[in-house]
Amino acid sequence: MDNESLPARQNDIVRLENAYKIYPMGAEQVNALAGVTISFKQGSFWAIMGPSGSGKSTMMNIIGCLDHLSKGHYILQGHDVSNLDDNALSDIRLKYLGFIFQSFNLIPQLTVQKNIELPLYYLGWDAIESAKRAKELAAMVGLQGRLGHRPTELSGGQMQRVAIARALANDPQILLADEPTGNLDTATGEQILELLAELNRQGKTIIMVTHESYIAAYADKRLHMKDGVIDSIEGNGDEAK
Repeated sequence: MDNESLPARQNDIVRLENAYKIYPMGAEQVNALAGVTISFKQGSFWAIMGPSGSGKSTMMNIIGCLDHLSKGHYILQGHDVSNLDDNALSDIRLKYLGFIFQSFNLIPQLTVQKNIELPLYYLGWDAIESAKRAKELAAMVGLQGRLGHRPTELSGGQMQRVAIARALANDPQILLADEPTGNLDTATGEQILELLAELNRQGKTIIMVTHESYIAAYADKRLHMKDGVIDSIEGNGDEAK
């Protein structure tokens, strides 16, 4: 991120300023985000909640550099990335962000080790260092004995652990989790949430989309969206201005 650095509030890692995302719907326009200003501190754990159409998924896509704002600013680690092209955003995703999806998004033909190594391949790591990193991360998520297995040979909880290890491969400061327990039973989901909480205690910033209040309770801050705007924030302090 070599573009011009902008002033940021102390310890902000993510900040949206008067952020709009507008979609054309026939002759009308829909404001999926309608002038949102909010900051996320380094090391915080957020849950984004709201009904379908509230803007929570749009906000996650913007923060994850998967989509562009229509207007406003997205400041990531003090750098305005609002107007970067798709190639630059792809580079930011690879280097600075980790993604955990409800459907795991593992490559079925690859082993656990190779799935974890995948981001490092695109970053140009050599094979020896990639393998070492994958083994360390597999041990961190309790899968050191499964490195040679393929996703079809794993349980849902194990697959999500692989996805978490892969998300950590590039050592991102920010983990984005989209309904990370949505395909898991309650007990397994709680294990995954405990793992995310531990990663947060280790300093990772976690931003999680969820529909469930008991899942959101793992987060320190709970952001409720409605009709493209912030409806309320629960937790210590208030990051919206």
